[in-house]
Amino acid sequence: MKKIITVIGAIIENENKEILCALRSPKMSLPNHWEFPSGKLEKGEGYKEAVEREIKEQLNCSIEFINVVKYNTQEYHDFMMTLVTVKCKLVSGIPNSKEHSKLLWLNKEYLPSLKWINANIPTVDLLAVQ
Repeated sequence: MKKIITVIGAIIENENKEILCALRSPKMSLPNHWEFPSGKLEKGEGYKEAVEREIKEQLNCSIEFINVVKYNTQEYHDFMMTLVTVKCKLVSGIPNSKEHSKLLWLNKEYLPSLKWINANIPTVDLLAVQ
């Protein structure tokens, strides 16, 4: 049986209602694909605590959890991942990634123009029509 992990993906909006997109580096699994900044849900954490902690660690900025947008389960070669995408608001700081090759603020309607990891595509499709 494949390992199952839960990942929280942050749909971070800025004051212009643009969404933060992160390009996975060549050193990461699924390289050169876009994703919503994300991290694993740790034991005992809720979605709010997990996403706020992960974004602080990864992007050195503070966000505020607003609500859950979508659940999506995706099968990969050696594991199953449930991606919970959550809407967040940038509260303070400027996102600066240590892991990703690039960060990009993009209007919702342009999200489908990027090459996304499969787990993020249902959320991208949902956001693009809102």
